[in-house]
Amino acid sequence: MQENYVEKILKAKVYDVAIESPLDAAPRLSRRLHNHVFLKREDLQPVFSFKIRGAYNKIAQLSPITAARGVICASAGNHAQGVALGARTRGIKAVIVMPVTTPQIKVQAVADLGGEIVLHGEDYDHAYDHAVELARERGLVFVHPFDDPDVIAGQGTIAMEILRQRHGDAIDVIFVPIGGGGLIAGIAAYVKALYPRIRIVGVQPEDSPGMHDSLRAGRRVAMERVGIFADGVAVRRVGEETFRLAQQYVDEVVLVSTDQICAAIQDIFEDTRSIAEPSGALAVAGLKRYVARETCVDRNLIAINGGANMNFDRLRYVAERADFGAQREALFAVEIPEAQGSFLRFCETLGRRNVTEFNYRYGDASAAQLFVGLATTRGKVERDATLEAIAGAGFPVRDMTDDEMAKLHVRHMVGGQAHGLEHERLFRFEFPEHPGALLKFLRAIGSEWNITLFHYRNHGSDYGRVLAGIQVPPATSEEFVAHLTELHYPYTEETDNPAYRIFLGG
Repeated sequence: MQENYVEKILKAKVYDVAIESPLDAAPRLSRRLHNHVFLKREDLQPVFSFKIRGAYNKIAQLSPITAARGVICASAGNHAQGVALGARTRGIKAVIVMPVTTPQIKVQAVADLGGEIVLHGEDYDHAYDHAVELARERGLVFVHPFDDPDVIAGQGTIAMEILRQRHGDAIDVIFVPIGGGGLIAGIAAYVKALYPRIRIVGVQPEDSPGMHDSLRAGRRVAMERVGIFADGVAVRRVGEETFRLAQQYVDEVVLVSTDQICAAIQDIFEDTRSIAEPSGALAVAGLKRYVARETCVDRNLIAINGGANMNFDRLRYVAERADFGAQREALFAVEIPEAQGSFLRFCETLGRRNVTEFNYRYGDASAAQLFVGLATTRGKVERDATLEAIAGAGFPVRDMTDDEMAKLHVRHMVGGQAHGLEHERLFRFEFPEHPGALLKFLRAIGSEWNITLFHYRNHGSDYGRVLAGIQVPPATSEEFVAHLTELHYPYTEETDNPAYRIFLGG
């Protein structure tokens, strides 16, 4: 017998622990996309995630005798917090099995809520198998994170709130993140029963496309492996019941890249000043991709902001990749002749473009490799124009913007010992950051002394910081120092720094 999900959602017990989260307008994103964008702020729940709804509804439906046995779950973190809080609210024991890859912030949050933590396996599926075994051994009640009607109904209360907060006739599309499918199953079942014209669009990472591939295949497909950047949706196989509901009610599933997720985290921050976790920003990333594909305007679009359990040390990576996801930065690999003045000539080719990164190292007597990052405002159109301009100036060039190897590794590997290079000295410089500042700095250094190494990265500070290797023959040492003094750029010589000696391999 199939469940009546509208009735189950209306009768769900969630508000002992959950709040009715606001549906906030996103004015900056709306202006940029020429649509009316709203964010369902599930990041404001007591455990900073929507998962509290389904977890607590399941626990609240248990009879006193069954609940007294205690509960157990497998989770990458957000469902775990919901189960731990729900169990504490009912005064029962909770055992939480978490993958060893779970962010520490989520592990600590579960501990703070009194859950007994068991770390096991590399991903959710391994943790799940272990949790099922422990449930059998210890007589605990297993609380599934998504494939359970009571959990689905608890998540579906989000749809009930959305339609109360904004009339269904004023909604065109709702974007929902998908891991195992519990959230989209509940939302889609409720919305489609009342307003079938509203499109329900799921969003998954490109490296965790379980629901996308399953719907395409017409059956549940098990992924061999899933990415863990968006750990909250890192599920290798979607639920049986959630898949059935998705087949019936979900219009499509959009896939997004890691860079697009990072850009969405920034978009949410700029409108709300809150930091979504990767799985929490999935819906916004999918919304942006959908708008770009459909070229729609003046539509009412809602994205579920699923959670905010972000490890602080991930922010560096997110900031690094957000510009790529929003097509605000381009990367180029360039070869220049190893001749005096060619480095400056190449920089003059770039003109007053906003340089975000510049890595150069002397290679041999004939040619050198550059790795250059440039800020862009017109996406691929500007990238192609820049590529053409560099090539037109006679420099062999390749666009590396979409190359994962380049973004993750190559940009940090430009350097090392240059064989046969004499009289190299190492300096750190600072200069005020503004468009064209890097070119002005290079012109000030001049071409009399040969630059052999150049590392620069714009981190959004007021001052640019450069690490430069410069060939200074002993006979011109005093002249060079006098020249640096005249430039009024703060500098520190690092030639004798132990880290530099290691960098040279000595």
